[in-house]
Amino acid sequence: MQLHKEIDETLLTADLDVHLEGLDFTYKGSTNSVLDSLSIDIKGPQLVSILGPNGAGKSTLIHCMNKILEPTGGTVMVNGKNVENITVKEMAKISSYVPYTSTDSFPLTVVDTILMGRHPHAKWGSIKDDLEIVHEALQLLNIEDLADSMFNELSAGQHQKVMLARGFAQEPRILFLDEPTSNLDIKYQLEITRILRRMSREKKVLVIMISHDINIAAKYSDNIIVLHNHKIHSVGTPEEVITSEMLKEVYDVDAKITMDNGKPHLVLCDDCTYEPLPEDSGVYLP
Repeated sequence: MQLHKEIDETLLTADLDVHLEGLDFTYKGSTNSVLDSLSIDIKGPQLVSILGPNGAGKSTLIHCMNKILEPTGGTVMVNGKNVENITVKEMAKISSYVPYTSTDSFPLTVVDTILMGRHPHAKWGSIKDDLEIVHEALQLLNIEDLADSMFNELSAGQHQKVMLARGFAQEPRILFLDEPTSNLDIKYQLEITRILRRMSREKKVLVIMISHDINIAAKYSDNIIVLHNHKIHSVGTPEEVITSEMLKEVYDVDAKITMDNGKPHLVLCDDCTYEPLPEDSGVYLP
């Protein structure tokens, strides 16, 4: 017996493509649109970052793409098929989603937690292969030492890495991520984003992630989507999108853009002056 044997195989073989046409979304009981007539086409394996201020609709956009939310208008097509006609089982077979935070607190080991990501591919006799994929995910994120730890006893940063490993173990064609580096220090933010970019190339995966770190998104993304006022403000390569004008219009901040190894890097401009501190103020070693 094999699970999900009725999956539409074209979803697994069709060219990677997430297509939005006139996408609208409004939460029940509200008259304010969270997404207002979004149209865009995301094709092929690559790393795409979604930027925008709080409340712009970034998480809602991803949730409409991966069938967590049902759009109130327009269409979402994934690999040539309307998501309305894609079952939850089919979506789990072709995509995985790592949320910003998770309320999950499994009384399971890290290995067993990551193994849950193999559920969409489960079949009789597959446990050996599944464990090999779990081990590969542990290695990829350099958390082999956590394998036997209890998931519900991990720190926030370790928790985030395990959830990423579970998403990787699902072997998705499309990987949706909501601020995947939010609980990590700067070293691991860079490491994880490099892994995501490499994964898009080596595994031929379309990685779509929400980010609040504009400089990291600019450094590693192939393309960027900027949301503002519930619409698409701009889309393109980091060099095309990350401009002083965009930062002023979207984030209402003044910044200058420098180029670092061919990629834009923002430097915030703040001309504020402050009252001097009393002479005895300071921080000292005892």
